[in-house]
Amino acid sequence: MKAHIQSNNLDYLNDLEDQYRNFIVAENHPCIMANTVFSMNQFRLKTYFKLGSKNTAIAMLEDIQNYIDDYDFDSKSFESLIAVFPEIEIETEVEFENLLWRQLQFINEKDERDWDPQVSDDPNDPNFSFSIQGHAFYIVGMHPKSSRIARRAPYPTIVFNLHSQFEELREMGAYHKVRDKIRARDKALQGSINPVLKDFGESSEARQYSGRNVGEKWKCPFHTS
Repeated sequence: MKAHIQSNNLDYLNDLEDQYRNFIVAENHPCIMANTVFSMNQFRLKTYFKLGSKNTAIAMLEDIQNYIDDYDFDSKSFESLIAVFPEIEIETEVEFENLLWRQLQFINEKDERDWDPQVSDDPNDPNFSFSIQGHAFYIVGMHPKSSRIARRAPYPTIVFNLHSQFEELREMGAYHKVRDKIRARDKALQGSINPVLKDFGESSEARQYSGRNVGEKWKCPFHTS
């Protein structure tokens, strides 16, 4: 009940938003798109009590549908949906990864829409992208114990970015410039680029979602329902 009360408390939400704005903007996060999203207040931050839960999946599906319904697909700007789990403590990267994929599995099982036909539903396919409510999303998992500095959010977090936003960058001819700048900033921050990062179509983006360097033998635990 405590988390439910907090999630509907404006002061509490404002404090969370300030923490994430500090993490992204004040600390000069490598992702310039994330900086733009926060600088222009083009994000929705939602809190949930339990990570890896069927009840959470139901709530998230409703929030994601509202996000899609309100999103201007003719716009050139980015907008992110940020799911935060402020009551959850993560001890290891593997623990977070397991909970992340458990949550995505439950979302898929509750999702009654067909998979976005523009992407593959096979997590081993280089053209895989996670689909929710008929739309492909690029998922970014973050948590305080991440080995990647850029993924050390204040709390366990799942960021949902519509895949169409990245396709828009490609159509504008800006994708590679943005990508290279982000990777250069990440290298300057940590001394290396996250080794799992690949362009869409080169390797399944499922390997990137948790932020952990999963290694070549890693098998995605997700399967479509």
